[in-house]
Amino acid sequence: MNITELARRMRVAPEELRAKLPELGFSIGRKAIKIDNRVAQQIQEAWGEMRRRERLTEKIQSQKELAERRAKSADATDRIPVSLPPVMTVRDLAESLATPVPRLMQELMRNGILASINERLDYDTAAIIAEDLGFAPTKSEVTSTKETDSQGEEQLKTSLENQVKENLVTRAPVIVVMGHVDHGKTKILDAIRTTNVMATESGGITQHIGAYQVIRNDRPITFIDTPGHEAFTVMRSRGAKVADIAILVVAADDGVQPQTKEAINIIQSAHLPFVVALNKIDREGANLDKVKTQLSEAGLVPEEWGGKTIMVPVSAKEGTNIDQLLDMLLLVTDLEKDRIVADPNRPAIGTVIESRVDSGAGAVATVLVQAGTLKAGDTLGVRGSNYGRVRAMRDWKGELVDSAPPSTPVRILGWKLAPAVGDVMEVPVDGKTLERLKLNDVSRQATQEMASLKHVLRKDSPGTEAAKMLNVVIRADVLGSLEAILGMLDTVVHEEVGVKVVSRGLGNLTDKDILDAEAAHAIVIGFNVEPTVSAEELSRDKNVDIRRYKVIYKLFDDILSDLQKLLPSETTYTELGRFEVMANFRKTDDGSIVGGRVTDGKLIPGAQLRVKRGEEYVGEGELTLLRSGRSDVKIMRAGQECGIKFKGRIKLEIGDMLEAYTKEEKHRTLKIAGVSRR
Repeated sequence: MNITELARRMRVAPEELRAKLPELGFSIGRKAIKIDNRVAQQIQEAWGEMRRRERLTEKIQSQKELAERRAKSADATDRIPVSLPPVMTVRDLAESLATPVPRLMQELMRNGILASINERLDYDTAAIIAEDLGFAPTKSEVTSTKETDSQGEEQLKTSLENQVKENLVTRAPVIVVMGHVDHGKTKILDAIRTTNVMATESGGITQHIGAYQVIRNDRPITFIDTPGHEAFTVMRSRGAKVADIAILVVAADDGVQPQTKEAINIIQSAHLPFVVALNKIDREGANLDKVKTQLSEAGLVPEEWGGKTIMVPVSAKEGTNIDQLLDMLLLVTDLEKDRIVADPNRPAIGTVIESRVDSGAGAVATVLVQAGTLKAGDTLGVRGSNYGRVRAMRDWKGELVDSAPPSTPVRILGWKLAPAVGDVMEVPVDGKTLERLKLNDVSRQATQEMASLKHVLRKDSPGTEAAKMLNVVIRADVLGSLEAILGMLDTVVHEEVGVKVVSRGLGNLTDKDILDAEAAHAIVIGFNVEPTVSAEELSRDKNVDIRRYKVIYKLFDDILSDLQKLLPSETTYTELGRFEVMANFRKTDDGSIVGGRVTDGKLIPGAQLRVKRGEEYVGEGELTLLRSGRSDVKIMRAGQECGIKFKGRIKLEIGDMLEAYTKEEKHRTLKIAGVSRR
C-alpha cells in the first residue's frame, strides 16, 4: 500500500505519519513510498491504539484539572482590583463592581448611607463599600460623566431650605407606609380611607406607588403607599425621600421578616420619625410580646418597655385601633411641627411619584407638591426644560381640582413628554427662562430614563463569556413597574446563567416586540399589558412565547425557573483508592476476573476504574464485583487482598495499577446571593 494512501485513510499528514512510526515500533525508512498490506494493517491498529490512549490521557487530565480548579476556587481569597473615580453615582459604582444595584444599596444602608440610584458618592465612601464587597479599589483621576438627575435633587433641597420663614405655614404630613410583603399595608390604608383599593390589586401586592389623602380631626394627612415586595427596593427608597413620617407595618402573627429589617434600615438612614403598626392582632397566632422582643433586638424598643418607639396594635381587617394610629401620627406631626412646614405662596415644586403614557390622555404623571401651590395653567419645568402646561389636575379620588397646595398629590394632564419617576418638577417664575423641548430632545429624553433602567450585561462581568443567557422582551404599563422589574433582574448575577433584556418599553405588546423576540430567540413578558390582535396572531405564526403577569413575584419566580433549566448539571469526581493487579484468573464476556492488593484508599463495587500501565493510562472500566475468599464484600481497604470482576475492553496485565473513583452528576440548585423565591 502506498504511504500517502495509508495516511489519507488514517486522516493524517504523510510527514506526521512517517515521524510517528518509529515511536510505534515500525522502521520502514524515511524515504519509503510503499509498504506491505499486512504491515499497513498493523500500523492502522497501533495508530488507533495510540490515539485512544492520547484521548484517554486528555480526559483523565481534564478530570483532575476540574477537581483542582474547584479546590482552588473554594480557597480563593484574592481581592479583585478596581479603579474608581473621585466622584461617581451609585449606578456607576454598581456597574464598576459588576454588582446588582439593590445589593449595593443594602451595603450602603448597612454603613448608614441612604442614597438613590443617581446620587453621587465620593471616593472614600465608594472605596469602603468596594472593600466590603471583596474588591481592592484604587483612585483614578477620571470623573464619571454620566447624566444624572442629582441636580434636580439639589434644586429641590435648596428650594425647600431657602423658603421665606415669614411665609411658612403648617402643611399636611406626608406618611410613607413600609413593611414586609403580605403584612397588611394596603389593608391598613384601606381601613384608613374606607375605600376598597384591594379590588384593583393583584395577589394582595400593591403594584405602583399611590398617594392618598384623608381627614382626621379636621386635619389632612397624605399617605404614600410603597409596595412591600423585595423587588421594589428603589421605589421604597424613593417613597422615604419624599415623606415626613413613616408607618412600619409588622404582622403580629409573623414577626420581623427580611423586608421588615430592610424597611427599618431605610427609615433610620433617612432619619424619619415613625410609628410601628402591629397588624393582624385578630389572628390566632398573634403574639405581641414576641414581636416586640424581635423589634427590640432590631433596635426599636417600645415605649412601655422604656424605649422611644410608638407601637400601636391594630387590626386592619376588623378596623381595630385605626383611629388610635391616626392620632399617633398627628401626635408625631405636632412634635415635628417646626419641620413639616411650607410656603404656599411661592411657585410650586414637587417630585414625580408615578409616570405613564395613556392611550387617550397622552403623558400623565402624578406629582406630590412639596412647596408652593400648583395651579391650572402653570408651566411645568423639569431639568430646566419646558415639559408642558397644567391642562387639568385630579386628586386621588379622581375629582378635578384647580389648585394643589403643599403635601397634595395630584395627577397632571398636559405634559409634552412623560417625566421620569423621581424627577423634580418646578414651576418657573418666568416660563421663558426654560429651554424649549425640541423634537430631538423629546426622542432623547424619552429613551434616557429607559436606558438608565436597562438591565446591563457588561462584557467584563464575571462569567459572561460562557454564560447561558435567557433572552427576554419586556413591556410594562408604567415606568414604576418597568423600573421594579429591571431592578429585580439586576439581582440575577451568576457565573453560568443570566438574563439579557433584548428590548423593553411601555404600553401594549406590538408586532415589533414579537419580531425582536423571534430574532433573539427570546420570551415576551407583558406586565399589566396585553398584545395587540395582530401581535398575538404573529406570535402564533412565529411560535413566540408571550407571558402575561399582574403580580411581580410570579414573574420573578418564572424567570428563576427558566434559569434553573439552563443551569448545566454538575459532575463530581471522588477519588477512592488504588489496586495493583497480581494475578489474572480468567476472561469473561465483558471483561476479566483478576486478583491483587488494595495499595491505598478503598474499593467498592460500582466504582469506575482507570487502568495505568507504567506511567501511561491505557484504558478504563468498571468494578462490578468485589470478592474476598468465597464471599462477596461491599468494601476492601488498603493492605487487603481480594479478587475483582473488571468490566471493560482493555486486557489487564499483571502489574497494572487500577485507580478507583466515583462519578456523580447532579442537577444543581440555582443560588443567587440575596435572592430567594417566594
